[in-house]
Amino acid sequence: MKTLRDVKIGETVKVVKLHGEGPIKRRIMDMGITKGVEIYVRKVAPLGDPMEVTVRGYELSLRKADTEMIEVE
Repeated sequence: MKTLRDVKIGETVKVVKLHGEGPIKRRIMDMGITKGVEIYVRKVAPLGDPMEVTVRGYELSLRKADTEMIEVE
């Protein structure tokens, strides 16, 4: 299983599935990250937290814990 955390800078991936439950999953979905959407990885901080991505035409910063819940291909 490949998660968003494993993606390199400059790559574009597609969301396969969201893991996690309840309010955490809801928050990720509220940010526009849903099944089938494409995510472009713009930058990753030196320690890997946070990760800056582009989703649905806007920029978003995600914590490492959140990126591990997003399964991609």
